[in-house]
Amino acid sequence: MPAEPIVSFQHARLAFGPRVLWQDLDLDVRPGEFLAVLGPNGSGKTSFINTMLGTTVLESGTVRIEGKPVRRGSELVGLIPQQRPIADHVPLRARDLVALGVDGHRPGVRLARRKVAERVDELLELVGASGYGQRPVAELSGGEQQRLRAAQALASNPRVLLCDEPLLSLDLHHQQAISEVIHRQAVQAGSAVIFVTHEINPILPYVDRVLYLAGGRFHIGTVDEVMQSEVLSELYGSRVEVLRVNGRIVVVTGDGERQVPDPVTPEEGGPDGQAAPKGEPETGEPETREPGTAGR
Repeated sequence: MPAEPIVSFQHARLAFGPRVLWQDLDLDVRPGEFLAVLGPNGSGKTSFINTMLGTTVLESGTVRIEGKPVRRGSELVGLIPQQRPIADHVPLRARDLVALGVDGHRPGVRLARRKVAERVDELLELVGASGYGQRPVAELSGGEQQRLRAAQALASNPRVLLCDEPLLSLDLHHQQAISEVIHRQAVQAGSAVIFVTHEINPILPYVDRVLYLAGGRFHIGTVDEVMQSEVLSELYGSRVEVLRVNGRIVVVTGDGERQVPDPVTPEEGGPDGQAAPKGEPETGEPETREPGTAGR
């Protein structure tokens, strides 16, 4: 018998006014599964993450984590956000930042200082950051800071690890390192990993299934099932070629080559058909609402 799903969407629909991001989504993500969520800007990838955080509410249908309705601030859920530089004036050491994930969210009685320190040491070692635990966060590179965010997200040993473009702006070395940390959490702890990305290649060795969002539609399957010219052409409504070059996946559109999964047309991107800046908020998505205010 397959394990019970950690995350379950049933008949889920998300829309912003008349614009439907996706609908009739039935999806179960099971322990240890690594799900990549792909698609162009504005397709609803970040909003998909937010429905599991409880900060965006489905128009209809349900999303449950371990069989229960989504709740904001749940320790069952960990989040690794996009990499953004930490301001120079922030007076925190690396280990202090990780400690906030260990005990900073707890109301009432806090953990003993020794237990917090021990857990921080474990997390720093887990993500390969022990060597700079005492350094000011602002002095660290983007990749080093992102390792700390991963440590924060893993502090509660979450059942589902949500990753919202965690590799943006990182060099190849740190992309591989962060991807390995996340994959290890799936394999060793049995967490479900849901990984939003514009670039599948760094995580390609780890991906079990793909959820591809585009044009108000979606397709779910293995990498080989989804990353096909016919499938993406149907989703985008125009011809898309998917090539495999030296073990990497590349998409070719009428506008030229782009690495998967972000084919850009002049209508979707910025000036002259260039991609909208990565890391910017997705346009045309539902506003954030309190859970329970929609879909009734």
